[in-house]
Amino acid sequence: MKKTTKNWIATVSAVILAILIAVITYGSFYLVDYALTSKPQSHKKNWGKAFAWYPELRPWLDSIRAERAWSDTFAIMPDGTRAHAVLIRSTEANGRTAVVVHGYTNNSIDMLHIARIYNKEMHYNIVLPDLHGHGLTGGNDIQMGWKDRIDVLKWIEMAPKTFGISADSMRIVVHGISMGAATTMCVSGEKTPKYVRCFVEDCGYTSAWDEFKHELHGRYSLPAFPLLYTASWLTKAKYGWSFKEASPLKQVAKCTKPMLFIHGDKDTFVPTWMVYPLYEAKPHPKKLWIAPGSGHAFAYRDHRKEYIKKVEEFVNQFNTPLYCRTSE
Repeated sequence: MKKTTKNWIATVSAVILAILIAVITYGSFYLVDYALTSKPQSHKKNWGKAFAWYPELRPWLDSIRAERAWSDTFAIMPDGTRAHAVLIRSTEANGRTAVVVHGYTNNSIDMLHIARIYNKEMHYNIVLPDLHGHGLTGGNDIQMGWKDRIDVLKWIEMAPKTFGISADSMRIVVHGISMGAATTMCVSGEKTPKYVRCFVEDCGYTSAWDEFKHELHGRYSLPAFPLLYTASWLTKAKYGWSFKEASPLKQVAKCTKPMLFIHGDKDTFVPTWMVYPLYEAKPHPKKLWIAPGSGHAFAYRDHRKEYIKKVEEFVNQFNTPLYCRTSE
């Protein structure tokens, strides 16, 4: 009788364990597919949203097209992917260039309001890349800013030739929002050319791990263990990177170039608290602006004049020829 009971308990335990393993495995594949599989995109549907939210884009874009300052370009990235970027030229740039990086499931069109600041207000050339798996760039997976840093570094490397400017005359700022901000911070921790002068990150997360943990709890009321661990392992096996490896927090700690941090104090998607450890980890020079009342990625929409002023003052401080000479 005791042997039969033990056998029954062992069988039930094995069945429960098998079910748990199956559920965790299914959940891991679902999470990775849901979060990291890119969907087919075009630029067309983004135009309507851009004009509805930012009507100031229309007259600026009309002038850009009249001057034939807009062009599309494609390049092969280090992993062999064919990547797309929008280029906008300014006859008054004199080497000043902004690389403007979009967020999760967005594309270059979604960043035109930021491009306008640099091009119209500050007379910069613009590079608006579509990240891996977004817009017109190839790839079926989203890289959460981590491997994207390699592609953005490639666009930066190509910038002098792209605009027909010598590297000695080039001065670049990298500005990203949300996942684009995470990408910007990941770029900042790498060795960048001398002509990369400063960075602006707007509502970026501390790490892919922290962001997915926040979403897992917020959307599904689930803890990080075990699903986030197994999903991260699966991502490592499938795409070559893990959630903890994708860490803007670790990258900004290595950055010695100036960075402006922006975050809305009502951000619940990338919660506001994330900006504080990022800011603390970053060595000087740096500056922090918390946009009052703004949710995720809405600091510009809510505070247009102040946003432009904050960005212009910060970038001009560190992207002038005088600063460039004294900092090298």
